[in-house]
Order: sequence, then C-alpha cells, then structure tokens
Amino acid sequence: MANKVTIYDVATAAGVSISTVSLALNTPERVSAATRDKVLVAADELGFVPKADAVTRARRGVGRIGVIAPFSSYPSFARRLNGVFSALREEALEVVVFDQQSAATASSPLLASLPITRRLDGLIIMALPLDEEIAERLKRQRLPVVLVDAPRPDFDCVSIDNSSGGELVAQHLLARGHRRFGFVGEWQQSHAYVSPSERRLSGFRQALAIHGVSLPDDSVRLVSHGVDEACAAAGDLLAGPTAPTAVFAYDDILASGVLRAARERGLSVPDDLAVVGFDDSDLALALELTTVRAQFEESGRLGARAMLDLLQNSSGGGRHTVLRVELVVRATT
Repeated sequence: MANKVTIYDVATAAGVSISTVSLALNTPERVSAATRDKVLVAADELGFVPKADAVTRARRGVGRIGVIAPFSSYPSFARRLNGVFSALREEALEVVVFDQQSAATASSPLLASLPITRRLDGLIIMALPLDEEIAERLKRQRLPVVLVDAPRPDFDCVSIDNSSGGELVAQHLLARGHRRFGFVGEWQQSHAYVSPSERRLSGFRQALAIHGVSLPDDSVRLVSHGVDEACAAAGDLLAGPTAPTAVFAYDDILASGVLRAARERGLSVPDDLAVVGFDDSDLALALELTTVRAQFEESGRLGARAMLDLLQNSSGGGRHTVLRVELVVRATT
C-alpha cells in the first residue's frame, strides 16, 4: 500500500513550513494569495486529503456558513445576500461574507481560490463558475456547497432564468412594432464560461430569430460594467445609419447609460428609442425603466435553505432550481 500523503509532504512540495500549510487550509485569510495557491496546488498534485474524522471534529459546533460572491461588482448580490440572511435568521448560524473579483473581469474566470477551511460548516458560491480542479477539491474536503447562478450538474444549484428574460424582452419589443434592435452587454476577459450577459443575449437573439428578425454582431456592444461605458457604446449604436429603435441592456445600470445617450442626442424615449434593462432594481423604479424582474432575494433564500438541507441530511449534489423571471413594463417602452 502506498504511503499516505501527510501535511509534511505538502509543506515540502510547496516550499513552505508546516504551520503555513495549516494556515492556508484552515485560515486562508492569514496567508497571501500566492502562498495559498502554492499550498493548494501542492495538495492537489499529491492527492492530500485531511483525515475525515479530523475534518468532522474541526467542523463540529462551528455554526458558520460562508457566502462568496462578487459583492463589490454588482448591487444585485446584496439582494441575494439579504435572501440568505432571511432564511438563516432563526438558525444558530453565523454568516461570513467573502468578496471575490467578478468573473467577467478575471483573466482566469473560473474560481481559483476558496476559503477551504475547517472553520466553515458550508459554503454558498454565487455567480462564480468552478473549474474541475476546484470542484474536486470541494468534494474531497466534504464541505457542503450550494451554487447560486453558477450551475453545475454535480452540485445543488439555484439559478435565475436569464435566457427566458431575453426572450421576454424580444417578444415585448416586437409587439411594440420594433424591427431594429441593439444590445449593450457586459464585456468579459474570457469565454471559458457562459456569463449571464451571454445568456440574456442568446435568449433575446433566439426570440427575435423566431420572428424572422436578426441581431447582427454590429448591433451588439460589450462594455465594462459602468454607466459611462454603456453611454458611449449606446451613442456609437445610435450614430449608425441603421440605428436601432430599441435597445436591450444587460442590466439596469447599463440601461441607465443607454438612456443618458438617448437624452444627449435629443431622442425621445420611448417614441424614438425604447430601452429595457434587467434586475428591476431601485434604479429602474426611479427611472421608470422597463426591466426584467429577477427573484434575487428568493435565489439567496433558496440557496440557504438548500444549504440547511445539506447540513441536516448530508445528501445532495445535482438538485437544480430555476427561478422564473417576469417583464415589468414602465415608461421607457
């Protein structure tokens, strides 16, 4: 029988001390990202797995759930987190929040580092796609995991139906008589995963195509997530010889940039240009923006309930809940 890989082997392979390995695995916030990555890579290459009984002892009684998401990148994740809080309010559990760079702006968008620690009872991962290495590491650690808006067939997931949202927008605008369309979406560094922006665009395009209307690539603009960027992109679309009469934006923030571009060009909304967003945020209400309402709070609540079920039953992996969306028609269409 082969010798069992120990923490000493991991330390040697990573070129660090045993205490550093322990910190990287148990309290990763206390080591640098580079050191943590070296330790995790060494552990993966050697096939290091902590003793199951040690993991169980260390987790027992911790009473702590981690939630990791690109909180600082998108306001909608605060709404998802509120759903988590509401579901766990009566539970004897602490919620620890980890902010992670948006997958759209990461050169390697698949989640490459995690708070893999014996000081968590479970982890909810929001909108951060996993690669196979990370997925297998989570399984080896026997850490209960629920994915929100990052579906995989081997984990319990809760997702917003982004494609359906795009379809609803297309059907609404076609019914309003529009035939020239534009889309302002979120630019991303890598296409190793299918982003919400791409899913919304795909649904929009497919619904248009069913009615014999195309959305050519030159009618699509992908920008960094910001009002100024969306305004510039929409201005470019509206300056063309076949300017769209309706623009669908990835979310309400980008839609507000489209509205600004229309105002700067003296266009009347919705007579000259119809604009639709996504999220149904407070911004959409203030702007009287037609938008797609997504059940963000509910996705967080259901993600937390799924986590409680995993903690109580120690079973799962593959249950997928898809939340429907609805169109909220306001003044911009």
